[in-house]
Amino acid sequence: MKLTQLNDKFSISGILTFSEAASGLIYASIDHAPCKAQIYLHGAHLTQWQPEGKQAVIFLSDKSLFVAGKAIRGGIPIIFPWFGARSATADSPRTDGPAHGFARTSEWEMVSSALIDSEIHLEFRLQPSDLTRALGYDGFELLYELRIGTTLDLRLVLYNRGATPFHFEEALHAYFAVGDVERISIAGLDDTDFCDKTDGFKIKHQQDRLLTLHGETDRPYLNTAAAVTLNDPSFQRRIIVEKSNSKTTVIWNPWIEPSAKLADMSPDGWRHMVCIEAANLGSDAVVVPPCESHTLAVLVRFESMDSQL
Repeated sequence: MKLTQLNDKFSISGILTFSEAASGLIYASIDHAPCKAQIYLHGAHLTQWQPEGKQAVIFLSDKSLFVAGKAIRGGIPIIFPWFGARSATADSPRTDGPAHGFARTSEWEMVSSALIDSEIHLEFRLQPSDLTRALGYDGFELLYELRIGTTLDLRLVLYNRGATPFHFEEALHAYFAVGDVERISIAGLDDTDFCDKTDGFKIKHQQDRLLTLHGETDRPYLNTAAAVTLNDPSFQRRIIVEKSNSKTTVIWNPWIEPSAKLADMSPDGWRHMVCIEAANLGSDAVVVPPCESHTLAVLVRFESMDSQL
């Protein structure tokens, strides 16, 4: 759908408009009393959510690439139908395809927009294409529903339109903005096993109530449905990430040396972000029977932090 058609059909006067970036990618901008936000049709990728009068909640690298076929660094990429490099499974021996799947670099279709009780409700759709079929994925429909206001409510829905079970991994790979990653702490993951990808994929157990970051961190926490709280004394706030139908929580920060190898990240970008991802990976991968669906839901909210904390 062309830019003029998107604005004619889905814009909301004075609140929601569609524009075209210099690279040609189209994005929706939201600007009304509760918040400002921005979402690209490329990957159905939310790149901004900033409640009125507050610091931005979502981190976006100032070196992000906004070009077709490339992932955007920051925001909330949609990871589907595999996480990381594609690996062979019992269902498929194939290992081809882009890192983190094809959803985050595909062009999504705008389905609906509405203003309901001071929230902007948006819906995007991804269906099979020549690219997905070439990678072995057909018979699915993905809907991404966003409710954007003083909170951020995200729902990724997979419908199995095929005749056989649909196997996949998924994540809402949220980058959160922080004042200084070395000062933050993360609650909600105590007494939980995790895979330490920075130490030979060893399975370890976190006993401490609070997780603090002191170096490169890449940890899928296993078999956990718990809400996670990000404590950020620099910005004097707590970001609470609640989820449903997710059994994996990923915590990621590339730190200094790996970050320097990322062409789309500033040298100090790692210091101002942390990823908290609601996911289903590995043994937590999802299987959806024919004619059924699965919904991964995330609710993000924030509250002020007492100055003494």
